[in-house]
Amino acid sequence: MNETILLVEDEVELCMTLGDRLRSEGYIVEFAFDGVTGLQKALAGPFDLLILDLMLPAKSGFELCAQVRQKDAATPILVLTALSQTIEKVAGFKLGADDYVTKPFDTMELTARVEALLRRSASHSNNRVQDRSLCQLGGLTLDVRRNAVIRNGESINLTSKEFQLLWYLAERAGEIISRNELLTQVWDQVPGTLTRTVDMHIASLRQKLKCSPKNPEFIVTVPGSGYKFQL
Repeated sequence: MNETILLVEDEVELCMTLGDRLRSEGYIVEFAFDGVTGLQKALAGPFDLLILDLMLPAKSGFELCAQVRQKDAATPILVLTALSQTIEKVAGFKLGADDYVTKPFDTMELTARVEALLRRSASHSNNRVQDRSLCQLGGLTLDVRRNAVIRNGESINLTSKEFQLLWYLAERAGEIISRNELLTQVWDQVPGTLTRTVDMHIASLRQKLKCSPKNPEFIVTVPGSGYKFQL
């Protein structure tokens, strides 16, 4: 295993508890207890996964997430937050987070999310090596080297999870893909999980692709069924 994780959390006791649990699973764990130190370590990396608390001293997790994403579009980011409001979660996704866990949480759930993110990241990285660097899909060009989409000559940077979601839908263009299938295949979550994760990522993708809410392009909602990629 030996994947390296940076845990940025100002609650020292929680850091130690999570660190012990992650190390018991075979991960290498480094700590930062404030946002400034967290950013310095994240950019000095490399790390296979970042776990960030949103409410940090010196620099918030929101700022940290955004600044890391400006330099690194691929490393998965898991957000820890005591904030349960949907608007805060959406903001985290828009800034580049790939998944979140709301405090208080079960450490078994967190380690399962960590494993899923790392597995998907490794799989996607391997696929990128084998695939063409550029792939044309209708009016979009996918740059698999940078997790980016090019539309009308403009490069649009996506998070690793957004890119995986778009790629999964695009590979099955014209097919209706259910939320449960997306949760299973893109997030490795159990079917039937009550979560707005898929919808939040779809909304973020549409915003970044500058799709009109009244006349959606590329990603179409099929009421009661899911989504489909439309060329």
